[in-house]
Amino acid sequence: MQIWPAIDLLGGNCVRLEQGDYQRETIFSNDPVAIAKQFQAEGAEHLHLVDLDGARDGKLINADIVSAIVDAVDMQCELGGGIRDQASIDALLATGLHRLVLGTSALKNADWFREMCLEYPGKLVLGIDARDGLVATDGWLETSNTPATELADQFRDVPLAAIVYTDIATDGMLAGPNVSAMAEMQQHVDVPVVASGGVTTSDNVQQLAAAGLAAAIVGRALYAGTLTLTDAITAAGKASHTKSF
Repeated sequence: MQIWPAIDLLGGNCVRLEQGDYQRETIFSNDPVAIAKQFQAEGAEHLHLVDLDGARDGKLINADIVSAIVDAVDMQCELGGGIRDQASIDALLATGLHRLVLGTSALKNADWFREMCLEYPGKLVLGIDARDGLVATDGWLETSNTPATELADQFRDVPLAAIVYTDIATDGMLAGPNVSAMAEMQQHVDVPVVASGGVTTSDNVQQLAAAGLAAAIVGRALYAGTLTLTDAITAAGKASHTKSF
């Protein structure tokens, strides 16, 4: 199982939010590039980036910082947040990003997202952020009436790279992931599912791996020190029976 350490960008800083609440922000570093280099030095081969400003405002805000991070490391990097048009997709992929995570646009403009998946096969990830099983959008500021599994069903016929499934209730809370919800999503679809939200310990990593998840995003736990990247990667390496990318 892959481990994707996370760098969430807000106001140019590396931050973490609790349950996606912009009013519950903790700044961990004002040098996201240095954090990315540190993750690589600790053995990371993948990096999950989120433009929180972009997710909230609906347009790319931290593109320059993202480009600097991609230039500074030799990892597969993905970015989510504020990607709502084809020009942004082209510009971001041109920076060397491995793939892009789109969520709000997939829910609100499904035909366009399907077209983009066909235009960029294997490069787009469906980001499903759920609160109580219902899809949230616009930087988690709005909650729809669409069940998470129903959104996934809409894109069974397009070449997605993966699904990043975030449980908002557990995100940033250091209380463990919603393993059952993650397992339900992975069992529901044929593409790899990346678990996001609440990963706190090595045991959590092993639980997700045992549930069949292809990857896990680890954020606050790395910054708070409840889990080291080395231990997360080691725990993931012990797992089997997961879907591969």
